[in-house]
Amino acid sequence: MSLVGRDLISLLDFDRRELETIFRTADKMQRLTRKCGSQLKNYVMATIFFEPSTRTRLSFETSMHRLGGSVIGFAEPGVSSVAKGETLADTIRMVESYSDVIVMRHKIEGSAKFAAEIAGVPVLNGGDGSQHHPSQTLTDLYTIRKEFGGIDGRKILLMGDLQHTRSASSLAYGLGHYKGVTLYLVSPQTLRMRPEVTDYLDKKGVKCVEDEDPSNFIDEAEVVYVTRLQKERFPDPKQAEALKGSYILTRGLLKRAPRNTIVLHHLPRIEEIPVEVDYTPNARYFQQAANGVPVRMAFLYLSVYHSKYRPVKTREPTPSGGATRCSNANCISNQPREPIVPTLSEVTSRGERVLQCQYCGRYTKE
Repeated sequence: MSLVGRDLISLLDFDRRELETIFRTADKMQRLTRKCGSQLKNYVMATIFFEPSTRTRLSFETSMHRLGGSVIGFAEPGVSSVAKGETLADTIRMVESYSDVIVMRHKIEGSAKFAAEIAGVPVLNGGDGSQHHPSQTLTDLYTIRKEFGGIDGRKILLMGDLQHTRSASSLAYGLGHYKGVTLYLVSPQTLRMRPEVTDYLDKKGVKCVEDEDPSNFIDEAEVVYVTRLQKERFPDPKQAEALKGSYILTRGLLKRAPRNTIVLHHLPRIEEIPVEVDYTPNARYFQQAANGVPVRMAFLYLSVYHSKYRPVKTREPTPSGGATRCSNANCISNQPREPIVPTLSEVTSRGERVLQCQYCGRYTKE
């Protein structure tokens, strides 16, 4: 199955067979994680990160180097022409002329999808706002697959800030490709998983249980996936401060889990997993981070090798003309210097007719 030239914007863009192709290739890439090959020799990857990153950026760069390629880019927008007022569209048009693949992280939701529409080279989403983080999810699924031999039928406890954590929503989308999965969504009421995500899981037949107390499910969970409080995404810092210290996976709570339960975290952790958990046989978050290298190597190889520059239609500015707009202020379609009007698709959510933005994925009422 060919993935040549494919973007990596969302796990919604892939099917199960394609995911298995990536995972089997990652298995083969394991032998190259400590030495350099030549598979992508003479290829250049551009990393453009508009938000802080350690694991995602460094693992992508390591992956490209291990495959024999080169890396250019910037780690924060202050050192780029964005600081001078350059639009994202113009940045993408310039960067694609220097590279064969672009890895981008941005705080604006839908930015990666927008960039993929403009670029003539593959665009890999390193995280866009609170919406998607597909390479992290590939790493998460790959880790579960390695630990248990498969993902079907797993019982997964996902706890913490489920509203703002893109790794959480992205993982939920990824689990929709598998059968018999039970997902325990544990969070405060104010940080519940967004409705477009739970609606998707319902359509896919994923059994979801929402609750506020992780102790109600810890004795059944095979995977405990902990998320940090995304303080930087809260509109009101006082709300984040009020929730500080909630949903901590203590060693005592973990003792109630089955013996073979594994603990995952997208990292960085703050206080939600105490250091003492590191020394339990359940901790897998550092191995999970290490798995990001063969997984990203696999996708780079499958997408970039023999990839050709694709012709791109020139995007014309589209005036709003009073059209219904996405209600998400953080959507790329609502950025004043990126003149686009989103496609809004009619969907039904819990018996109510809503419109869903095809850029940020959020619901908009008419």
